[in-house]
Amino acid sequence: MFGSVRARATLGATLVVAVALLAAGASVLLALRSNLTDQASSEAESSARKVAVSIATGTAPAALELPDGDDTPVQVVDGDGRLLAASEDLERISGTGSSAVKPVTSPVDDGGDDDAGDDDGGSDRHGGKGKGKGSGGDDDSYAYGEIADDAEGGKGSATVDGESRNYRFAGLEVKNTRQGDLTVYAGASLSAEQSAVGTALTVMLIGFPVLLGVVGTVTWLVTRRALRPVEGIRSEMSAITASQDLARRVPEPATHDEVARLARTTNETLAALETSVERQRRFVADASHELRSPIASLRTQLEVGAAHPELLDVDGAVADTVRLQELAAGLLLLARLDAGERPGEVRVDLATLAGEELSQRPAGRVAVRTHLEPVEVAGSRSQLARVVGNLLDNAQRHARSRVDIVVRAEGPWAVVEVGDDGAGVPKAERERIFERFVRLDDARARDDGGAGLGLAIARDVAVRHGGALTARSSPAGGALFELRLPVAPVA
Repeated sequence: MFGSVRARATLGATLVVAVALLAAGASVLLALRSNLTDQASSEAESSARKVAVSIATGTAPAALELPDGDDTPVQVVDGDGRLLAASEDLERISGTGSSAVKPVTSPVDDGGDDDAGDDDGGSDRHGGKGKGKGSGGDDDSYAYGEIADDAEGGKGSATVDGESRNYRFAGLEVKNTRQGDLTVYAGASLSAEQSAVGTALTVMLIGFPVLLGVVGTVTWLVTRRALRPVEGIRSEMSAITASQDLARRVPEPATHDEVARLARTTNETLAALETSVERQRRFVADASHELRSPIASLRTQLEVGAAHPELLDVDGAVADTVRLQELAAGLLLLARLDAGERPGEVRVDLATLAGEELSQRPAGRVAVRTHLEPVEVAGSRSQLARVVGNLLDNAQRHARSRVDIVVRAEGPWAVVEVGDDGAGVPKAERERIFERFVRLDDARARDDGGAGLGLAIARDVAVRHGGALTARSSPAGGALFELRLPVAPVA
């Protein structure tokens, strides 16, 4: 199932969205719980502070008006851990300073009469900051106390009137009261937090699968639509392979995305392949035609010689054999070049190479003028010698009286120029002459005009060596062929 791009894309998108949703959901739940817990802590501290203010201003624990225990259970505990006051209907509590739910009886204060020798009339025997309310010391009167700045928080639970809940408790200390140091514990219910978190979790558990289903479905449909041109390209390529018709092309979508570029590149590849195959067919046909002539001529001469030895044209047979040998060598070199044979890395001095090629040619009907500067290139010596030899043969064949050959360095290039004073090459034909088996002098004899492979071989070799071969008019009025090759790096 997951062997297709569409299935993998859908699965990947769904997994990414699922991970993102889980991370976002967890963050939302944690943030919601933290905010609601902080809110409950603030409410608990506010309730505890209200009770603490009442105690600090002189209200006795037994006389406190405590909030409803269902919403805010409250305890007032002294320094010995005794419960002095608690909310009504409180049955169980945990998470505070005392687990008691029933207040103990407070000791009676005699109002200061214990000090018989105190003439000031009832100073606080505990060293309080002021007098109690009323005169003579009322039992429900307390000295002013000090309330702590910060409350201590914690979680716990309580059972009020048979109903148990979880609470957030705040403990606030009140110092220096008539009863000593007291601590007020007040709780705020966590029911709202639990309800909100539970509702959010339920929504997520229901909504996330639905959202993932929507994401998967949309991704599947969008991917199918996006990959539809790819399927068209694939089916057309399959049809081209089956029919072997390289003239067919794959459909190009009217977009500017990667699929459109793939289709254009595929069509360019098909066009190049069609050109290559057509070129190969023409090459085979031309090669067969060119080989047929010398072979037929040679066979005829040998058959005549066998029947009539006195009529055997030995020179003609040798010439046909040499021509056949050169044609076979040229075809073999072209085949190697077409197969991608890489040139060697031998350092070759082009001036020396041109001198060697000239020395192997007997003095002909035209004069050869040279200007040879030493310049080295890297490559195959035999292939470069074939290039220079072909250029010299072509110039000597078409020159009227003079051939010029120049070898020089021109920046990063080594330049070889071979020119003649012949009829030259028409401007419209200066690229066509580098095609295989093309001859502009078809009316001339094949023996004089060659097979039309020399210039094609020369350009292919130049290109394989990273250079170029071009044709233009020479100063003498004939053709000038310029070979450019990269200069060999310094050893």
